[in-house]
Amino acid sequence: MAKSGTLVIDIKRWNPEITDDDLQRYMSIVTFDLTAEQRERIETPKAVYAMQDSVLALHWHPEFVPMECIRTRIEATFPNSNLELIIPTQHNQLVSYDDYTGVEIDTYSKGFNLKVQLLAHFSKDRLSDAGVFKDMLAYTFKYRSSQLEEFIDSVLEPGYQERVNEAAAKTGAEDTLVNFVRNGVTKLKKLMEIKFSETPEFMRRNKIIQLYFDSLRGEYGDSHIDRAQVFLKAVKKIVKRRFSPTHFYETEEMIAEIRSLGGCIVVPHPEQFWPILLADYDVDAYEVWNPQSLEYTDFLINVVSRQNSRRLAGERPLLITMGDDCHMGEKTKPVHRQNLAKASREIGVQPAWEDLQVKKSLILAGMDRRKTIEEYKSRLG
Repeated sequence: MAKSGTLVIDIKRWNPEITDDDLQRYMSIVTFDLTAEQRERIETPKAVYAMQDSVLALHWHPEFVPMECIRTRIEATFPNSNLELIIPTQHNQLVSYDDYTGVEIDTYSKGFNLKVQLLAHFSKDRLSDAGVFKDMLAYTFKYRSSQLEEFIDSVLEPGYQERVNEAAAKTGAEDTLVNFVRNGVTKLKKLMEIKFSETPEFMRRNKIIQLYFDSLRGEYGDSHIDRAQVFLKAVKKIVKRRFSPTHFYETEEMIAEIRSLGGCIVVPHPEQFWPILLADYDVDAYEVWNPQSLEYTDFLINVVSRQNSRRLAGERPLLITMGDDCHMGEKTKPVHRQNLAKASREIGVQPAWEDLQVKKSLILAGMDRRKTIEEYKSRLG
């Protein structure tokens, strides 16, 4: 076994054969039965917002966490709420909470040659006859999941050697570390093939590689696995940068289908897609703040306000939303293994609503959280 803190990894210890221990390790990664400790961690919020009387949550990801646990956490976080609009938005998969269903969708904006994400929200009863839309989502989910195959190939296949070289140069990964990673990814690929039918769709994505290498910490030590993860993260960034969005449905196509079902649409973190602000897409709202998008809140509020000032009489105004972008799965991990930035996000907690400078801009735009909730609910029907 490699000693923690050294740069030596004994790759000869890799057994290329799949053992019962390997199968057990893999199934522990892709199985989502929460322990009592994990459930308690989910259901007990770190902070209680007793004075917040309205909760808006239009951009959050339940992942594999049971909705009843999430509900317990939300109710404990906002014990005095009297107005709520809470809709989950799993990536390319429909998920419901009470009377509403939501999804975050990858689309392709042909005019700007950009991947654009949309948040689509529905009254649950609107989706009883939504076969075309569900097929579109299934295709999008499958194509997005194919990024995992490209990630694996980028590590293993000679045709992608320049990606490995680029990632190694950026992270200082020596040949021994790269070979260690290749051995690990090779075994993971075999395990995925053997247990494909038992692997939930949700786990057929890039994150399974990170989870697999984390499961090796007891055997190879934190230092080596940390360095392997840094290298893998660099490879993943290259894969995502070069992953073609052209096979996603075009943004206008997806918007038209959502509208045909009576759905509402929010553009999340639009500062990542600046041209979207010029596209005049048929959307209901722009998200002006989330934990990944902090810098341009005032500017985005003013953009929405200016667009509203140019709307014709009778046209519905664009709304302003904020998103917590909470990923609940992160909270199931032991605290010392959590991504602290992600783990700190909470469903319905968007401090910018109370920021004095932002509040000033919101007042000038004629917006606040309660108005957004009430208007969006009326549009959802």
